[in-house]
Amino acid sequence: MAILGQIRSRPWLLMGMIALALLAFLVNPESLDKVFGKNPDILGKVNGEKITREEYNDQLFVLQQQADQQQQPKSGLEEQAWQLLVQSKLVKQQFEKMGFEMTEDLFWNQLQYDQMFAQNQQLFDEKGNFKLQELKKEIETLQNTNPEGYNQWLKTRKTIEYRIMARQVFANISTGITTGKKEAEELMKQRDQLADIDFVKVDYTSYIQKNKIKATTEDLSNYIKQHPVMFKTEPSRNLGVVFFPSLPSPADDAAVQKEITKIFSVGTDESGGKENFINTTNDSMFVMANSDIPFNNQYVQATQMPQGLKGKIETAAVGQTFGPYKEQNLYVVSKLIDKKPSDSTLSKHILIAYKGAERSTATRSKEEAKKIADSLMAAIKGNPAKFAEGLKLSDEPNAVERNGSVGWTTPESQFAPPYLAFLASNPKGATGLTETSFGYHIINVEDKKAGTMGYKVAHLVKTIKPSEATEAEVDKKSRKFAQQVLGKSFNDFVNIAKKSNYQYSNAKSAKRFDGQLQGLGTDKDGEIIAWAFDKKREKGDSEIFTVDGTGDKIVVYLNGKQEKGLADPESVRDQIETIVLNKLAAKQISDKIGKATSLDQVAKTFATTKQSAQVNILNPSVAGAMEPKVAGAAFGVKKGAISNAIEGGTGVYVLVKKNETINKQPGDAKQFTESVTQRNSGMFGQAWLKSLQDNSDIDDYRIEIWSKLGTQQ
Repeated sequence: MAILGQIRSRPWLLMGMIALALLAFLVNPESLDKVFGKNPDILGKVNGEKITREEYNDQLFVLQQQADQQQQPKSGLEEQAWQLLVQSKLVKQQFEKMGFEMTEDLFWNQLQYDQMFAQNQQLFDEKGNFKLQELKKEIETLQNTNPEGYNQWLKTRKTIEYRIMARQVFANISTGITTGKKEAEELMKQRDQLADIDFVKVDYTSYIQKNKIKATTEDLSNYIKQHPVMFKTEPSRNLGVVFFPSLPSPADDAAVQKEITKIFSVGTDESGGKENFINTTNDSMFVMANSDIPFNNQYVQATQMPQGLKGKIETAAVGQTFGPYKEQNLYVVSKLIDKKPSDSTLSKHILIAYKGAERSTATRSKEEAKKIADSLMAAIKGNPAKFAEGLKLSDEPNAVERNGSVGWTTPESQFAPPYLAFLASNPKGATGLTETSFGYHIINVEDKKAGTMGYKVAHLVKTIKPSEATEAEVDKKSRKFAQQVLGKSFNDFVNIAKKSNYQYSNAKSAKRFDGQLQGLGTDKDGEIIAWAFDKKREKGDSEIFTVDGTGDKIVVYLNGKQEKGLADPESVRDQIETIVLNKLAAKQISDKIGKATSLDQVAKTFATTKQSAQVNILNPSVAGAMEPKVAGAAFGVKKGAISNAIEGGTGVYVLVKKNETINKQPGDAKQFTESVTQRNSGMFGQAWLKSLQDNSDIDDYRIEIWSKLGTQQ
């Protein structure tokens, strides 16, 4: 499965869909439909076309898999999955409206251009030809031998089809984007024209500070109403959040230090036994019985030691102990058990996985896997060259291309212990069969070389945790705060929290499927969001939550409910307040300027100075600020005349044009026209898709369905 192995080894490229019953309900969908009026398996519609639960689950899982590969949080991807699914539906609808059809020929012909394949040179032969027939054979084999894997391919294919359709749609639309001769000539003229101006600028920031201008909620609301398309919003909640972390107190720290010191040097048996970490004759069993972290039997290099052992372990004698020392939230005592040179081993393997093995997608039973592995092992013993053929059956991604190699490893490498044990006990050239949690491995030891010194160290570890008394104090503090703010205004909530130096944050626009709250980020975030969207919830409600496993407390205050429509002014204040303030200032400044007769008069009125600049329409920079309105006015006003007040981006301008000149740029009209067309085509795709989405009939039933069922899962 060479090519499919390539795909599996790059899951972050996949927009394929792998079924995951994340949102399955143990109820009858038909009965739910009758009770709730919405089929819980239909989460929405795009221009009448259904979005099913299965599609949504598949898309969400792909994003979670991608996040996992990139070591990013897997939560909070629900809304992104929804948006990708909506856009895919819209593209498919446009594809069909254009009269296209997703045929088998179109799919296979376009496959090599898909992002999953196009940039992977190993999927092309030495002449640059795509290995299509080889891929088809692998898929056919998959269909006959691995139904689960074949089903995953079908899900993957569906998303590849969406991408093929998108390329076809965008290619046809962008073909119609052209630049006419007259348009190009006008743009070239604007590019080459320069205007020399004198001007006075009244800066918004300085003016607002001097005149103490404030933006009221009504001011914000008026701006939103003037720009409704920009502020269309989905349902959201404005939440005040105060976080009470359950952290160990100094007394808790001291208690843990005392406990580990006793186990280390005094003894563990209250009845009189004196076995301790120094005198124990069985270090591994002692650690297993008394440590919060299990015993590690591997040899580790000095560079991989805890900070408390750096520079000490190299000169230590076997049996020597160190500590107690502190590592973050742990107290540690370490004992050197053994040291020896750590060999490096180069190996390769064939993995035969089975259903239930770690990270396995195989459907075969463990017995079937063992039978295949034994048969392969027998064949390879008879003829070592059979190892290469056996790689085609390996369940390790990209096994054939890598020749089954896992590279150089040492006893401290993060590999399955039975695998490392085989390498340690077998010489160069040996081949054998061993089992790990991943399945059955046929391993070949390719080479061995002596490495650096390895150290086997027993670590007695105790975690510094908050005591029951500390957790009780955190609980008391959070409940007292919750009582203080009960029935109070949001301002009271904020002021009390800040006065007490509590950890306060404000999630102003929390969406139902955000997954995480801005400024928080705990395992309780999803439950808090669900609480806020409960239909019974009213503005002013507050609640206290406990984070499972940590004892942290969270007090939440519902400050506002934004339903679908135009954004609540206060929820977007951070985004638009500066713009609104500038507009308020611009009106006042313009009124004061009135019909100015000279730049000197304007400069005197606002205690500023007259400046000079050279401006161009296509590059409208004025004294370091991009001001297209000012550039436009410079070419619109008569030479020597004073302009009206111009509301710019950074201030109000008044200017006088002194002169116009032409600075002819190199390049002919054809090159310029092609450049403009290419630029416009590149900008068009996303703008077109957004416009298409804004003007489509999109129904989202998710909040309604989850609210009635009481859970998302």
